[in-house]
Amino acid sequence: MDEVLLRSLTPSVLTVLVRRGADFAAAEDAVQDALVEALRVWAADPSPGSSSSGYPVRDPKGWLVTVAWRKFLDAARADAARRRREERVGEEPAPGPAPGPAPGVDDTLQLYFLCAHPSLTPASAVALTLRAVGGLTTRQIAEAYLVPEATMAQRISRAKRTVSGVRFDRPGDVATVLRVLYLVFNEGYSGDVDLAAEAIRLTRQLAAAVDHPEVAGLLALMLLHHARRAARTAPDGSLVPLAEQDRDRWDTALIAEGVGILQAALVRDRLGEFQAQAAIAALHADAPTAEETDWVQIVEWYDELTRLTDNPVVRLNRAVAVGEADGPRAGLAALAALDASSPSSSSRGHPLPRRTAVAAYLHERDGDLATAARLYAEAAHKAPNLAERDHLTRQAARLNARLCR
Repeated sequence: MDEVLLRSLTPSVLTVLVRRGADFAAAEDAVQDALVEALRVWAADPSPGSSSSGYPVRDPKGWLVTVAWRKFLDAARADAARRRREERVGEEPAPGPAPGPAPGVDDTLQLYFLCAHPSLTPASAVALTLRAVGGLTTRQIAEAYLVPEATMAQRISRAKRTVSGVRFDRPGDVATVLRVLYLVFNEGYSGDVDLAAEAIRLTRQLAAAVDHPEVAGLLALMLLHHARRAARTAPDGSLVPLAEQDRDRWDTALIAEGVGILQAALVRDRLGEFQAQAAIAALHADAPTAEETDWVQIVEWYDELTRLTDNPVVRLNRAVAVGEADGPRAGLAALAALDASSPSSSSRGHPLPRRTAVAAYLHERDGDLATAARLYAEAAHKAPNLAERDHLTRQAARLNARLCR
């Protein structure tokens, strides 16, 4: 049985239950129980009614809807506090094909909006999206985020309670959904779930449900970044900077797909931040070698991105690009301008992530090895993860060794 295909049915099954009258929290619990039942029953008896899709039933969605609905009604009958809800949803319908979405409404898209509701914290929205839309178990999500299963269960439970009273037919905010999916993508890989691949799957699903250039932009960005994944780490697990990566290890099929999706989005002339980021990633992917990177055009795209977001992280990355296009002193000047406009980004205030590492790199490019070595060591202490800390520590050691010669 293909577990990914099974999980792909989760959103449509869940929305059928919600439209039949179940509240979101109870419906989500029932769908999870139905998925567990499917794994048990279908694995034990794979032959009856098997179809060309590989499922042991001809209508797997209908089977899941029927089982999930029964699970919901059983839970409702067992809980006296839910008797009024049981009367409201009425008698159990006869098993049969699952109903389609209401006219003009895409159930999967509405579920994305619900899981990214503005009343949820980013962490809760991510967890609920992975559970309700992605079909992952609480254990899988907990392992991916390196927290105890009980902690994740509480987080998901609170999120479900928060959105249980939200109307399911109201328009949602695509931008909020995209931010949640990008958070999932940036978690990468941990436990037995590849969150980057899961985010790409969910974004593909969203792109099929809504015609929006920023959805296409995010999908293109994910594909272009994911294409470089195999080259990002050495066999010993250490980080390999973009300029030093073996480009023969980049996935050219993913790059071609990402570029094609991006080009189709850009011609619609509705530029957004994810399209601009994808354009920058495409320019990196297009360069045969690091030396042939079109840094001038990358700076121009960062200028566009700055106009769209005015985000300090964007301006930090722009300083790196300026340093490559116009020389390290120009990059340091751009970094100083960032510090002046955003005091919290400087090393004296609450540091912007990786600001010190950028300063170290630019000082090294400018020939100031002593300052660069000191800043690399300082950046290592601030690194958000072990891989980056080890990389920055090695950079500091490399320069200190040169200074001692």
